[in-house]
Amino acid sequence: MKNITSILLMSALGFSISCSTMKENTTKIDDTAVLNNPFYKKSTLQYQAPEFDKIKDEHFAPAFDYGLKVNEAEIAAIVSNKEAATFENTILALEKSGEVLKRAQIVFYNLTGSNTNPTLQKIEEQYAPIFASHADKIYLNSALYNRIKAIKTDGLDAEDQRLLEVYKQRFELAGANLSDADKEQMKKINAELATLSTQFSSKLLEARKKGAVLISDVKELDGLSADEIAAAATDAKNAGYEGKYLLTLLNTTQQPLLQNLKNRATREKLFKASWYRAEKGDENDTRAILERQAKLRMEKAHLMGKSSYAELNLVDQMAKKPENAMNLLYQLGKPAVEQAKREIVDIQALIDAQKGGFELAPWDWNFYAEQVRKAKFDLDENQIKPYFEVSTVLEKGVFYAAEKFYGITFKERKDLPVYHPDVVAYEVFDRDGKSLAIYYLDFYTRDNKNGGAWMSNFVEQSFMTGTKPVIVNVFNYQKPAPGKPSLISYDDVSTMFHEFGHTLHGLFANQKYITISGTNVPRDFVEFPSQINEFFALEPSVLKNYALHYETKQPMPQTLVDKIKKAATFNQGYATTELVSAATLDMAWHSVKSEAEIKPTLDFEKEVLTKYGFTLPQVPPRYHSPYFAHIWGGGYSAGYYAYMWSDVLNADAWKWITDNGGMTRENGDRFRKYILSVGNSVDLNQAFKDFTGRTPDIKPLLQNKGFVK
Repeated sequence: MKNITSILLMSALGFSISCSTMKENTTKIDDTAVLNNPFYKKSTLQYQAPEFDKIKDEHFAPAFDYGLKVNEAEIAAIVSNKEAATFENTILALEKSGEVLKRAQIVFYNLTGSNTNPTLQKIEEQYAPIFASHADKIYLNSALYNRIKAIKTDGLDAEDQRLLEVYKQRFELAGANLSDADKEQMKKINAELATLSTQFSSKLLEARKKGAVLISDVKELDGLSADEIAAAATDAKNAGYEGKYLLTLLNTTQQPLLQNLKNRATREKLFKASWYRAEKGDENDTRAILERQAKLRMEKAHLMGKSSYAELNLVDQMAKKPENAMNLLYQLGKPAVEQAKREIVDIQALIDAQKGGFELAPWDWNFYAEQVRKAKFDLDENQIKPYFEVSTVLEKGVFYAAEKFYGITFKERKDLPVYHPDVVAYEVFDRDGKSLAIYYLDFYTRDNKNGGAWMSNFVEQSFMTGTKPVIVNVFNYQKPAPGKPSLISYDDVSTMFHEFGHTLHGLFANQKYITISGTNVPRDFVEFPSQINEFFALEPSVLKNYALHYETKQPMPQTLVDKIKKAATFNQGYATTELVSAATLDMAWHSVKSEAEIKPTLDFEKEVLTKYGFTLPQVPPRYHSPYFAHIWGGGYSAGYYAYMWSDVLNADAWKWITDNGGMTRENGDRFRKYILSVGNSVDLNQAFKDFTGRTPDIKPLLQNKGFVK
């Protein structure tokens, strides 16, 4: 996942990190606290990497206040300029503005996602409406919009024209053409939505913490490995329950431990803790908030002359229209459900053969699916995990593949300060040996970290500002007990390759302007570079290099490798159904056209799933509406379909790569040139055509999933 929550906020503000000095600012600095604030000046570390050893919670609010003050003065200067509007005095001035504010925000929102605390949460809620209001002052400013419309394109190169086009579209989508009365209403809506999104995230984080399952008798954990039990004991101890075991929740519906837990009652307890975490009628219940968000987003769309928020939100995406996104979901969902039905038959047959005496329930799926996989493919996840140690997967797998395909190399940097002891840092070098970027990784779950995995920038690339990428990948792997190896599943391996795909997209950014640089692309394109990178995990030369037994250091036997590959399409009915049903829920919530269509959360969800044929009780959506963080607390509202849209691109592009020599430097250079390095500086549908020579075809994806021959 590309973490676009903060990116959307900051792009909405219409400014970027800049290397320009503050000499042109007339705002006086009269606050000693601000003068001593690490955000006031550019970091002195390489590539302006954050000075985490100096940054304290109390620095954020003063930096925000000062940054807002300076940026307001910058915007006022642009608007009051008596000279005719030009690209330089309007668009570039906007692009260079807001240096201090952006610098503080980009660190702040990374920390609130990965290492938050009550102080940061309070600041986040306090400033959410303030930032929204500030964005409105910019994007609803008629005088500023009129200057942008008046700019002549004569003499502008292609990237300049693209930047102008993006800014003009952003103003229009924000409501710059609205009447004064409608603008005031839009401001109110935006402020409330910003507050609600922050509240949703805070409530969900607390619900996840409180939803953890406390186990007293270790017998209830039968099936878990000694290391998993030790980790649960450590989590319980850290939470104040020494001598017990704590099963913490990830933000998905299904939980990894369900695969191995033999005790059915424990499985049910863990699944229900996950499913009901945010709908208990307590202070962490999210339903009222999300229903209000759905209503306000609909009202926002109506103000803009659109029938629904989905229609409004897809204007600047590759899909363009909700019906195009829904058509894709239908093409995937229908065969996925049919395949899931066949998978249910196989699993139920196994349960019956074992004299289980019960019908398959969602908390049983992973446990018995794993057994079916063992029976069909003689593949045991516990056989696999010893070959996937976190650091080895990273350095000998992810990094190795990147070196072979793109020519880049990595060097660990222990001298750089980090925001948590678990975080590690690397310097990245380009194919010519020149330093390219700084890269951080944060592997392990914490109770103050949002669920899931994501990529984000601390510093974004720009030739105008002279900045190079500083990137972080955040994961939620279970931290091993002290002295134990950090062994992960193959799904976790795929996640690491996936998130590094986002990182590559950021590393190879090659634009003049941050606004259209790197991963600042439409949502339904941003997952393409990440998803295609997952294919490298099973490339024979790559797998052989990193799949090493953590004790013997011997490579994974070919027989086991063959089993993994043969099982590639296993459980795809389930996996695809849970994703597509979640995406359908997202589109439904954001396709409502009247308040009457917004029903209580659980009723709404049930009706939608029934309407679109997702009626298998054994296969719940990957995200239940009350904890669907992507759309209520993140930037994927009316956008979760993007994963599937990007999957079409990635499957077809990978077919082109395999048809044209596979993992060669020539292909890597070509993919970098046409896909990874263009940012949003070109039409991305055309970029795909430039790479493959054709428009995207869904068939390779359906074949990869085993839905068609």
